[in-house]
Amino acid sequence: MSAPTHTPPHPATGRGVETRLPWWALLLPALAFAALLLLILNPADAHAAGTDPAVGSLFERIQQLVLHQGA
Repeated sequence: MSAPTHTPPHPATGRGVETRLPWWALLLPALAFAALLLLILNPADAHAAGTDPAVGSLFERIQQLVLHQGA
């Protein structure tokens, strides 16, 4: 019993694949780059976010517990 043979599809041509990007795929990275560039040029406008004191004390407590377990 012979199995049917499948002929391969047409070979790919030497041309590259043409891809079209939507307009926002180019605009969003450009806007993000511009915003970061403005922050670098004027660092006075970039303010650090304040943290909750409870979070800091929680991290200190975890650090103390870890160091206590290791000793």
